[in-house]
Amino acid sequence: MGRGTVTRANLENLVRWESDWANLRVVVAGLGLSGFSAADTLIELGAKVLVIDGADTEVNRSRADTLKIVGATDVLLGAGHTDALPLIDGELPQLVIASPGWNPRQPMLAAAAEAGIEIWGDVELAWRVREKEGRKLAEWVVITGTNGKTTTVGMTESILKAAGLRAIAAGNVGTPILDAIRDPEGFDVIAVELSSFQLHFTHSISPLASVVLNIAEDHVDWHGGFENYKADKAKIYERTRVAAIYNADEPVVEAMVENADVVEGCRAIGFTTGVPSLSMVGVVENLLVDRAFIEDRRNSAAELIALDEIGEVVPRHTAANAAAAAALARAYGVEPAAVAAGLANFDSGDHRIQAVARRDDVLWINDSKATNPHAAGASLGAFSSVVWIAGGLSKGVEYDELVSAHAKRLKAVVVIGTDTARLLQALERHAPKVPVIMAAVRETGVQGGAGSNGAATGWAVMAQAVKAAADIAEAGDTVLMAPAAASMDQFSSYAQRGNAFIDAVRALMGDDPR
Repeated sequence: MGRGTVTRANLENLVRWESDWANLRVVVAGLGLSGFSAADTLIELGAKVLVIDGADTEVNRSRADTLKIVGATDVLLGAGHTDALPLIDGELPQLVIASPGWNPRQPMLAAAAEAGIEIWGDVELAWRVREKEGRKLAEWVVITGTNGKTTTVGMTESILKAAGLRAIAAGNVGTPILDAIRDPEGFDVIAVELSSFQLHFTHSISPLASVVLNIAEDHVDWHGGFENYKADKAKIYERTRVAAIYNADEPVVEAMVENADVVEGCRAIGFTTGVPSLSMVGVVENLLVDRAFIEDRRNSAAELIALDEIGEVVPRHTAANAAAAAALARAYGVEPAAVAAGLANFDSGDHRIQAVARRDDVLWINDSKATNPHAAGASLGAFSSVVWIAGGLSKGVEYDELVSAHAKRLKAVVVIGTDTARLLQALERHAPKVPVIMAAVRETGVQGGAGSNGAATGWAVMAQAVKAAADIAEAGDTVLMAPAAASMDQFSSYAQRGNAFIDAVRALMGDDPR
């Protein structure tokens, strides 16, 4: 073990705000929202905090100035600072906080692991400091999955608020978890969205309820394989106290619950888009019903909400997300009326099965949030005749299963993005008769971003893709932009990609999409 480290047993004593954090030497890796929040929290706790980030940008320099003013030991910006483990006051750090997305094989994190230094994420830190004298102690309900996390955490927040609770969605979406924890008023419940990256660096959280919505191949490059990805997702169930909620339609997820080391007395609760069995939430004749959290669950079910009250278009995966959110809220003790009110009032926002326009009986749908094949498959399955706009940064996934499952509903495919080889191969193998139009794709391997040539090209390519789709689509068709890939090859984010699609559709229709 390297000089200056502390034992894991010592760190285990850091379990509340008032624990002895003073002078603890901590490196915070990353200066994004979560990294900034972690550094700010640790400085307030009295730790010696050194922050590193490979990007020497104007935003990071501004954040660095702020952290130095409030007491950071130092902030080191630039690629060279992320290659080795830095010293603090001439000694090795005692703890490293890794921002989401920092790969455990990254040189600095690998060096920390080699030195025996424990690595936490901001979620682990938040769990350790959630208890503070004079502040309300919030329960946590936690959500992960390959797809649907943000929708489900938003639905859960909406339900909890409809029940009159002070609640917030935090974590991988919206508010950083440490900002929620430090709110002076406190919360009754925090609905925490957790990515596989965040879960990798969590070690002790013990939520009231937890759920894995689904599992499919994603981020295999980051995790070093699908099995590792699944293992990190499954960590969400560990130490769950009241309800470990699982997708009953996915045996892989059910197996995660069966193998989880939960707190004694915790119940396994399934959710399904079919008729629910005992101890499940599911759908009966277009009604979402509860057979898990009622006294006479063997012989009856509690009606929660009619699916058509949730939204105009409620595809299968949206119904599944609603069932999961309802189960989380019911595990806390929310009444059925509040579940109905929360789901009816929920607004899923932009870029998620978003109806952009309808003209000449052609529906235009923006699902830019569909950044992997599993999410795109859920969108494709909601429509019968589709002109599909797809492609982007594939992240090492395969498309054979997706194309094979939905080939019969594809009228044509318009391909965007710079990383298209695997998608094109899958289309050739499983949908050889479906026309494929290339929207000025450049197989350069160069990733663009905001303000880069790649992003600028992305807007132009999207306009071309929309024009090509319009030339093919006929009455009864849906033009669906569900890329099944990440956006960072030609756009700064999935939101920018979705906005490019919306702008291109509106421009094509002369700003009158009726």
